[in-house]
Amino acid sequence: MTDQISDVVGTGDFAGFLPPTLAQPYFDEALRASVVQPLSRQITLGPNGVAIPVTTTKPTAAWVSEGGQKPVTRGGQALVTVEPKKLAAIAVVSAEVVRANPGGYVTNLRPQIGEAFAIAFDQAALYGTNSPFTSAENPNYVAATDKTVTLGSAAPGAGGLFTDLNAGLSLLVNDKKRLTGFAFDSIAEPIFNTAVDTTGRPLFIDSPTIETAATVTAGRLLGRPAFIGDGVAEDETVGFGGDWTKTVWGTVGGISYDVSTQATVTIDGELTSLWEHNLVAIRVEAEFGWLCYDVDAFVKYNEAAGGDNGDTE
Repeated sequence: MTDQISDVVGTGDFAGFLPPTLAQPYFDEALRASVVQPLSRQITLGPNGVAIPVTTTKPTAAWVSEGGQKPVTRGGQALVTVEPKKLAAIAVVSAEVVRANPGGYVTNLRPQIGEAFAIAFDQAALYGTNSPFTSAENPNYVAATDKTVTLGSAAPGAGGLFTDLNAGLSLLVNDKKRLTGFAFDSIAEPIFNTAVDTTGRPLFIDSPTIETAATVTAGRLLGRPAFIGDGVAEDETVGFGGDWTKTVWGTVGGISYDVSTQATVTIDGELTSLWEHNLVAIRVEAEFGWLCYDVDAFVKYNEAAGGDNGDTE
């Protein structure tokens, strides 16, 4: 791809396709910059999607006497289709930058595209923002849950932030749901850095041995995996907890791309001629799939009015 970008500065347009093996680093960058993907189950998608079984009811067992009739039970399952949808981004840079160091530009482009994919994916998965997976009949995003806890509700002497997080756990288990992990926005990180539990231990335990992108901090809250990154907050909501086994995601094939110095693109809301401004645009496209088949398995954590979550010490 480096030689092709170098050539395009002087020759014009081209198009291409990165097969899965070469495209994987881009998907890896998106995974490292996402807070949703590490928590959710990844599946293999085909071009036409895939039908996956989801459990609706679980089988039960009962004690019986010797020679007694054995109880009959049934575990309910349903097939749900996960369909891939296209996600795209256009990177625009001056032709002089590409010409001077095409290899360095491609190296820098990969994490930028990965982060752009990750943020767009997370916002669709969490809030249904510009999501092709959401409909009126099927909200298919985490924030559709009606379970909500406001951080700062508990007084400092009553456990502070620890009690607030535990209140979310309580909402879930009382509804026969599980808590497998947390996703919080970066704006909540300073709050967790000073928060302690009821015995004075740090509430958020980071994972320095886990290799992640600088945009994501991995750790544990209430003994569960927790990821803190950009793009999670919207309005008053700053994070989520819940059963992430109720969500799945996947990608199809590789990444398609094309580069142009002649097209007209929208930059800051205005149509801009690449040729007139000596610019190079690289358009990257990939297909992702997403499914949240139990929105009631999640709880939203909202920021207290005024952004004050209280002193947790």
